[in-house]
Amino acid sequence: MKILILGAGQVGSSAAYHLSREEANEVTVVDMRPEVLRELQDRLDIRTVVGHAAYPEVLERAGANDADIVVALTDTDETNMVACQVAYTMFHTPTKIARIRAAEYMSANKLFTQDAIPIDVRISPEQLVCEYVEQLILYPGATQVLDFADGRVRLVGVLADRDGLLVGQRIATLKEHIPNTEGRIAAIYRGGKAMLPDGDTVIQEGDEVFFIADRKDIRVFMSEMRRLEDPVRRVVIAGGGNIGVRLALALEQTNQVKIIERDMRRARQISEQVNKAIVLVGDAADEELLLEENIDNVDVFCALTNSEEANILSSMLARRLGAHKVMALINRASYVDLVESGSIDIAISPQQVTIGSLLAHVRRGDVAKVHSVRRGAAEAMEAIAHGSEENSKVVGRSIEQIELPPGSAIVALVRNDRVLIAHHDTVIESDDHVILFMTDRRKIERIEQLFQVGVSFV
Repeated sequence: MKILILGAGQVGSSAAYHLSREEANEVTVVDMRPEVLRELQDRLDIRTVVGHAAYPEVLERAGANDADIVVALTDTDETNMVACQVAYTMFHTPTKIARIRAAEYMSANKLFTQDAIPIDVRISPEQLVCEYVEQLILYPGATQVLDFADGRVRLVGVLADRDGLLVGQRIATLKEHIPNTEGRIAAIYRGGKAMLPDGDTVIQEGDEVFFIADRKDIRVFMSEMRRLEDPVRRVVIAGGGNIGVRLALALEQTNQVKIIERDMRRARQISEQVNKAIVLVGDAADEELLLEENIDNVDVFCALTNSEEANILSSMLARRLGAHKVMALINRASYVDLVESGSIDIAISPQQVTIGSLLAHVRRGDVAKVHSVRRGAAEAMEAIAHGSEENSKVVGRSIEQIELPPGSAIVALVRNDRVLIAHHDTVIESDDHVILFMTDRRKIERIEQLFQVGVSFV
């Protein structure tokens, strides 16, 4: 597949990294900064073109004539929209994906049609990060919460501790602990290494356990891995940018929310946008301010400014002063492991949150959802099975008959709104939503081939 990525910023570079690792993809990146492109080309097997992403001549040089997908990820919404328009009008590019940051554009659905601005998929990193943090606040104690099948089933990561009811026991005893529930353990990371568990696997303290379950059963499954934490009530958000304000608006009806913003004029604007949240003017790394606001009574401190160094420092200070849980928005992958092993509970990577939304539209076959797991090392995917036993490699077959690549597992199905946990004798039917977990995402091409229908499909 020929993929043209416009913009080599943090999201664009992350997309290039993920997509170029898959053998079937030919990736070209366009950016105006030659030094950034040189650095990318030194690390990745990609082609680069220097120039303005929306200029027809630049797109032609980049290979838009025969590109399958254009992914416009520059920092400017207008450039992304014009680039997709040019790709459609001049080069008839089949699929056009654009990063749109402004909520005013995102909500104008009539604007994005083939007769107006021909963008097939709009991606808002700010909105995706906000939804991601919302889920972590909804399920305190989780390291990741990922939705499938429109939220009916969720994949949740938790760190097992000694208070978990299943810790020190075989996974096979899970059904005895919590009968009449739908769920299973999809993968375990122990000492940084992935395991696809079976019934004899024993959960150990410190394991990062990923389980999949019906939405209504999430909390009872979490109690098997660790002591359940009290619901979040008090939230402090450091940074009044797009993400911070979106999160405040999402949480303020059910939580006590405070936003700390350094800029007085921006703080006034935010105070007019929010309804119940309290807006404070000041530096989130000011110890005196945090003490005045009773940081030791705060359930979650979220550092969401544009500076990851400021996010790290303010989160570490908040934790030292008594905040129960701290999260920080961090762009550099090299920082994530460093801070999560220290005093920051969760490092939020916008690139990792965004890349799944992009990958779902790049995958072959009918793929409804893709989530990046463990900072891109693993992947969880929702694929829709089509066809019949004659022309599909999965329909009409039990899971034990399907030739999955090593490190891959089918963990659940959603059939007519019913969540079915996958067992070796579960038979896949046409139109089932099949949820897979892959500890090695380099095998993704083989998974895609399984869900492609043969030529006899009509």
